[in-house]
Amino acid sequence: MHTGPARAVGTPLTALALVVAVFALVLGGAGAAFAHAGLSGSDPADGAVLKAAPQYVTLTFTESVSFSDDSLRVLSPQNERVNPRPARHVDGKDNTARVELSGTLPQGTYTVAWRVVSADGHPISGAFVFSNGKPSETAAVVATGSPDDTAVGRLYGVFRYVAYSGLALLVGAAAFVLVCWPAAATIRPVRRLLALGWVALTASTVALLLLRGPYETAGQLTSALDPAQLGRTLTGRPGGALAVRLVLLAAAAVSLRWLARRTTDRTGLGARLRPAGALFASALAVTWAAAEHASAGIQVPLAVPVAVLHLLAMGVWLGGLITLLLLLRRRGSDGQEIPASAIGRFSALAFGAVAVLVATGVYQSWRQVGSWEALSTTSYGKTLLVKIAAVVLVLCAASFSRRWTARLGHEAPPKTATATDTAPAAVTAALVPAASAPERVRVAQVVGAPTPETRQEPGGAAAAPVGDGPDGTAETPLPEADAYRRGLRRMVTVEAVLGVVVLVVTTVLTGTQPSRAAGERVAVASAAEPQAQVVTVPFDMGTANHQGTVQITMTPGRVGENTVEAVVYTPDGGLATVPELRLSLTQDALGIGPLDAKLKNLKGYWAAYDLRLPMPGVWTLNITVRTTDIDQVTVRDTVRITSVPR
Repeated sequence: MHTGPARAVGTPLTALALVVAVFALVLGGAGAAFAHAGLSGSDPADGAVLKAAPQYVTLTFTESVSFSDDSLRVLSPQNERVNPRPARHVDGKDNTARVELSGTLPQGTYTVAWRVVSADGHPISGAFVFSNGKPSETAAVVATGSPDDTAVGRLYGVFRYVAYSGLALLVGAAAFVLVCWPAAATIRPVRRLLALGWVALTASTVALLLLRGPYETAGQLTSALDPAQLGRTLTGRPGGALAVRLVLLAAAAVSLRWLARRTTDRTGLGARLRPAGALFASALAVTWAAAEHASAGIQVPLAVPVAVLHLLAMGVWLGGLITLLLLLRRRGSDGQEIPASAIGRFSALAFGAVAVLVATGVYQSWRQVGSWEALSTTSYGKTLLVKIAAVVLVLCAASFSRRWTARLGHEAPPKTATATDTAPAAVTAALVPAASAPERVRVAQVVGAPTPETRQEPGGAAAAPVGDGPDGTAETPLPEADAYRRGLRRMVTVEAVLGVVVLVVTTVLTGTQPSRAAGERVAVASAAEPQAQVVTVPFDMGTANHQGTVQITMTPGRVGENTVEAVVYTPDGGLATVPELRLSLTQDALGIGPLDAKLKNLKGYWAAYDLRLPMPGVWTLNITVRTTDIDQVTVRDTVRITSVPR
């Protein structure tokens, strides 16, 4: 709830206009932002047919990656591993992975299966094949599903939700106590809420730390307790962040326990604890920002503090809403009804938190989405649309909450009150319309209003208590104030429920590949896919009005090794059989060639699988077709060879 003064922006139409403006800003700007690494190249390339067995297999990614001993496996046609040692970075480049292969590799098709962890902490995986000598059948089987679509992955996702929820409860309830109403720390439901947030965050962090190893390596759930795997987890960035989070939570529990025992003078304790509380909450948020999307891509020094502010604002707003809802639904039999001043302070605090959420959300969305098209074509964009819709509903609900709070705070005193009644006394009567005089005294003491026993008339005589009749009997309670309180409670409930929806969608976004990264991966994959170059050249078949064609297909049509297939057609489009077909290539501009393709007759077509072209550019195809034992014809055409994508 981000209520404020009566003249503050708060109508549903204004809130909607604000979100539309923010929505437009979300998609502005340009620049690359990468998260969730993508495979940008490999040596050997996917589908390559090699003349000799390679010594290494090298993978290159769009960003830095980390890996375990089994992150990169090369499997023979018989599904046997042929890389005896684990992967290593190449020449210190943290976006590469290389394994050394066994000395002798039989001919056939080999499968490369890889699973690495990108810089933002998310595992990615894939597989491709290459052939040594000639292609063959293979018995290798590799997992092709999403890294999160496993038992460990699903369980890891559940605990991520619990961790975010615990952070919101802990930060929000603490902020409400320290900033809005310190007396709430003595109320049992608030203390329980703080304890629940701490327990949920601590337990989920322990679970995430144990599950991190099998989550990264696609291991079994039983391996979560493996000490060796836990040790490897702690050396990585995500595992290190989780360990730091546990230390912070333990230190906070010890400090608060010590403080509760040693502190006797509690006057102004909330003000003294605010700096320490803000520092602790910021440190907790850093353990998320330093190991997720903000830690990878452009502008990391700016993205990390922005992510920290976004998390803190989310916690202050949502956790504070839940705390306020608990207090509003509580009857206050011990005389500790929430005062209007506390509601007003939370109003200002929540308004600031939502403003920070909007501002930081704009930046994060620009950094991760980048285009209107990405909203409808990527999973991240579609999920972001759901979040924006939920935020619109939250702002509309918050505007109604502001109205109820304004009515509650400005409710006039009963007609029997004297002209000297002050505003705090009126607020007290409005908040506790049906309370007895002693109960009103207790609430008046909380909000700082004059009590019925001490308030004086101008002439010095004691005035009748607010709400008490001239004869000393209780005045009829204000039905409007009670209705306003119920209305506020309902709207805060709606806002809190919508806030939980926003939290759930936010958690989904943190585990979804950002749109910019998805676009980059698609571009890389498109560049890496074999793109065949097809050339069709007519030739004279040696008889009147008989002109055949020869079709040359070069795959991938780039610098390096290429596959060449040639088919000869008769004038009517049927396959033609010729005694001999030769192909050579020259590049006149550089004086290279002729390079003989060494085509072989494969009974129906001619092919070569190891033609290597050293340079990009326009190459001349010299095609010689022998039509009979004594007749042949040579024709020429050109083909453009491109460079290898980086």
